[in-house]
Amino acid sequence: MTRSKVYFTKEITPESVVKIYEALSVKLPGKTAVKLHSGEEGNQNYIRPEFVKAMVNKVNGTVVECNTAYDGQRNTTEKHLRLLENHGWSKYFDVDLLDAEGPDLELCIPDGLRLKKNYVGKNLVKYDSVLVLSHFKGHPMGGFGGALKQLSIGFASSYGKHVIHGVGDATADMFGVKQEEFLESMADAAMSVHKRFEGKIAYINIMCNLSVDCDCVAQAQDPCMKDIGIAAGLDPVAVDQACIDMVYASDDPGKEHLIERIESRKGVHTIEAAAALGFGTRDYELVSID
Repeated sequence: MTRSKVYFTKEITPESVVKIYEALSVKLPGKTAVKLHSGEEGNQNYIRPEFVKAMVNKVNGTVVECNTAYDGQRNTTEKHLRLLENHGWSKYFDVDLLDAEGPDLELCIPDGLRLKKNYVGKNLVKYDSVLVLSHFKGHPMGGFGGALKQLSIGFASSYGKHVIHGVGDATADMFGVKQEEFLESMADAAMSVHKRFEGKIAYINIMCNLSVDCDCVAQAQDPCMKDIGIAAGLDPVAVDQACIDMVYASDDPGKEHLIERIESRKGVHTIEAAAALGFGTRDYELVSID
């Protein structure tokens, strides 16, 4: 597989998000879903709707989300819709909770490492293209969250999230499976969504508010290191790998906290598994647009 291009800017502004998207020279056709994180109630680190307003408008996108598989303010349709309104997403954008009503859309994964099916919100069928707009940061279970996590856990319905966490068994203890198998399940699920939209999907990782915790954590730890920038590309494996490499290369001593979170959860194995599945490469060329 040839090297993938990953574009990068140190500037973290609404305008630079649009600029880096334009550098991709991709046209997202038809009706575009913009997958992002709505932010759990109480979380202080999630990226606000005002920051991505210009980008969502650029692609005339609909903000899409799915319900969670754990207690909080996003685990039922009623609560999640209320939070989307309270956090301002519904104020600025058309919003679609993909799994607001069942049944789920089943995506087959014949060559999956752990999963043979991925269950996503059925409203995904309404979209022709996707912009995956991720807040890159740590994660309590996955080690880090970026493009691959958005593709997998992010697009999965509430039931689908149980399936991924349970490595194919929705009734399994989400916290009791082997870590490597869970990460491989995430890679499988990510592949199913990427392949559905192949050639019509783009990825932007915003590396700011770099906490060890995800935006799904109601009382997350404050950022442990300084902001890095924005990375973008058409290959989710390369984009996530580039972000990991930039964390390790940072001169900020606070990076050790984020690195500990990534390594203790074996987070890079998600990237390894995704590369093994062949829908992306860890070999990339970093192109600065500054």
